[in-house]
Amino acid sequence: MKSDPKERYLAIDIGGSHIKSTILNMDGEMQIEYQKITTPKNATPDQVIESIATLIKDFSEYDKISIGFPGFIKNGVVQTAPNLNNKAFKNFNLSQAIASKFNKPVRLVNDADMQGLGVVSRVGLEMVITLGTGFGTALFMDGKLLPHLELAHLPVRKGMDYDDFIGDKALEADGLEKWNAKLKEVLETFSAVINYDSLFLSGGNAKKINFDLDKNIKLVGNRDGIKGGMFLWKEEDGYCVRTVNPI
Repeated sequence: MKSDPKERYLAIDIGGSHIKSTILNMDGEMQIEYQKITTPKNATPDQVIESIATLIKDFSEYDKISIGFPGFIKNGVVQTAPNLNNKAFKNFNLSQAIASKFNKPVRLVNDADMQGLGVVSRVGLEMVITLGTGFGTALFMDGKLLPHLELAHLPVRKGMDYDDFIGDKALEADGLEKWNAKLKEVLETFSAVINYDSLFLSGGNAKKINFDLDKNIKLVGNRDGIKGGMFLWKEEDGYCVRTVNPI
């Protein structure tokens, strides 16, 4: 895809606790200060869209919109939203709704996928894990985004998936020491199962890790990951990423 060197991208990271946004240039550099707003509790699609409108009302001009969403996305349509109003988001075409609301082309992917595009080294098999309200994952081969797997919903204990096991609610219930012990177990499991070359840990709870990480594991921040909103437009329009235009 040929891009205008002056293009600017509105990058939006929708999280269970906050919605974050900035505008990026073609080099992934922030053109305005990184902004955030609280995500409404049990948020519906309309509430998320209105929150975005409030957040960006004073933003400067942009050409395209990139969105990271905390759930499974298929062809721009939300399939799951476990940390928002899951029922309201089921089969909701969020990319089309946002494209039409703001009259710009949209690319919508899982939030860990977009974060990963901003932080991976683009060498070998790389994994991104986000530790926030829930547990997010993304996989890349030599920098190419691979089809998304909702590994957060694999069972880890009876009646418990990884979202339950290591997400915000687990941290609150278990306390920091127990949560770290569980996280160490999780990282060992994914190292054995995925056999990644590099792992990047992001999200608000990544800063709470209190044990030494393997040499091929790196901590990265949300501000590093949001530049994935620029790289998202360098991906081929296809199975993993689809452009949705305003109607």
